[in-house]
Amino acid sequence: MILTGPEIKKRLGTDIKIEPYSESLLNPNSYNLCLHEDLLVYTQMPLDMKKPNPTEKITIPKDGIVLEPGRLYLGRTLEFTETHNLVPMLEGRSSIGRLGMFVHITAGFGDVGFKGFWTLEIQVIHPLRIYAGVQICQIFYHTVEGDILEYKSGKYQANQGIQPSMLYKDFEKI
Repeated sequence: MILTGPEIKKRLGTDIKIEPYSESLLNPNSYNLCLHEDLLVYTQMPLDMKKPNPTEKITIPKDGIVLEPGRLYLGRTLEFTETHNLVPMLEGRSSIGRLGMFVHITAGFGDVGFKGFWTLEIQVIHPLRIYAGVQICQIFYHTVEGDILEYKSGKYQANQGIQPSMLYKDFEKI
């Protein structure tokens, strides 16, 4: 089951934390999250799964920035979220998708217990001017059945900013 907007609001401060929170961003069954002003781009190609890949920070100016097709931009939500006893999920907003912008290419699934900012894998199909603060995606919550083991990964839990891939850490375990 997916929580309704009123149920999301009711669970704020217990199972759900969204900071900052604004009533105007609450939807019938989701909550809109906004784009932070910082983006990261990878600076050396080809990328290597077994190594940390260098990145460069870009700050979106007040008059926006044009994203180019064929380039991956990592962004993050302005909001810090924390979820207990529910599975948080992230989806792009339809208004964003209709402009040819993909907000999370494969990583919209959260884990019970995740806390942090959501890193967004952003691509566009044609040049698109974007702006910091835009309502870029929406978070919604699924109920779960069975025993709950909360997410405790050291890779992304309690992050403080945009997180480039840390897949290389998986190779360290092999």
